[in-house]
Amino acid sequence: MSLRVCILETDFLRPELVDQYQGYGQMFQRLFSQQPIAAEFTVYNVMNGDYPADEQVFDAYLVTGSKADSFGTDPWIQTLKTYLLNRYERGDKLLGICFGHQLLALLLGGKSERASQGWGVGIHNYQMAAKAPWISPVVEELTLLISHQDQVTALPENATVIASSDFCPFAAYHINDQVLCFQGHPEFIHDYSRALLDIRQQNLGEKIYSSGVASLEHDHHGVTVAEWMMRFVAHKPGAVA
Repeated sequence: MSLRVCILETDFLRPELVDQYQGYGQMFQRLFSQQPIAAEFTVYNVMNGDYPADEQVFDAYLVTGSKADSFGTDPWIQTLKTYLLNRYERGDKLLGICFGHQLLALLLGGKSERASQGWGVGIHNYQMAAKAPWISPVVEELTLLISHQDQVTALPENATVIASSDFCPFAAYHINDQVLCFQGHPEFIHDYSRALLDIRQQNLGEKIYSSGVASLEHDHHGVTVAEWMMRFVAHKPGAVA
């Protein structure tokens, strides 16, 4: 039986990228189609105020990345926070990527802010810091495409760090069997990352831009993280695997 996952889309792609990449919801659907666990996805754009009807049941809710700040005061962000807190209190499983990773940390007692480290772009490597039954296949070092200038700077009390680096100490975390979040973008592909780098070249400065472009020669674990997320959703508390 397929897992049912609700994708809460928190952005619109830049107009020049829409024809090729459609939106983050579609990018995630393409990503999850490459991992082995059967799942079906429904996308709701919360910037438009779209949410599932109360009677709809999902196995998990995934919050995408966004150009917005997780600590922003936009009305749609406040509405989303209320919605997610309600889902958390009901015991639903929550997944967060980039903006979603930061928003859930903030919502559940941590801290998210503009990072003193500056922009993180291109391919980034993280040391694995935790083991769990759903972290399969196992990797020695986690590699993901990134694009962020905000970071989680304090985790919720009951969170466990999964992956970290000097640049981004809280790059991935989970809260028991209920919340799983990644700062990196498993749904990104190299071409999309390159397009973002080109768009932001002036803002990034030549050094960060050039380093980001050079890093794209390497591969990343996007599909592996997609499988971890689906194994996490399927995992029953107390189960060994």
